[in-house]
Amino acid sequence: QAVVDFERLSEHAAAFRGHDVGFCCLGTTRAKAGAAGFVRVDRDYVAQAAELARAGGCKHFILQSSRGANQHSRFLYLRVKGEVENLVQAVGFDRCTILRPAVLLCKRQESRPAEWMAQQFLSIVARVFPTAYSVPVETVARAMVASVLQPGQGKVEVLENGAIHELGKA
Repeated sequence: QAVVDFERLSEHAAAFRGHDVGFCCLGTTRAKAGAAGFVRVDRDYVAQAAELARAGGCKHFILQSSRGANQHSRFLYLRVKGEVENLVQAVGFDRCTILRPAVLLCKRQESRPAEWMAQQFLSIVARVFPTAYSVPVETVARAMVASVLQPGQGKVEVLENGAIHELGKA
């Protein structure tokens, strides 16, 4: 495990060398970082990490994005997620897997009251529609690992929430 300074990521290129597979779940919130900080973390840091990983020999890059990611969205969050998906694909990995989970169900250390309320509601909805609106973070993690162990469905594979649930059971 290596600790890097994302503001000086290029100085840590050695940490990205010699890995066949890269996993990226990096992200923040607009509330925590402001709009510019959100873009810097969720797009710029991720794209730069992908470039360093590819230069270091990474063949398969797995990116956790978001349901609804679209570079043309009017919503900053979805637009940035769409932009970073395109940037990561353009890096030229032999294989790129993009996961687009719906609302992540998890316990957080920081307080996010609106998210907590949504999670409570969605955990009830998930009993009836288990793959429609949410996904436990453990399922996403299992799906990310399983994507490495299975043959790919092409150079770029995009897994929506239902597919994440299926693969996360494997």
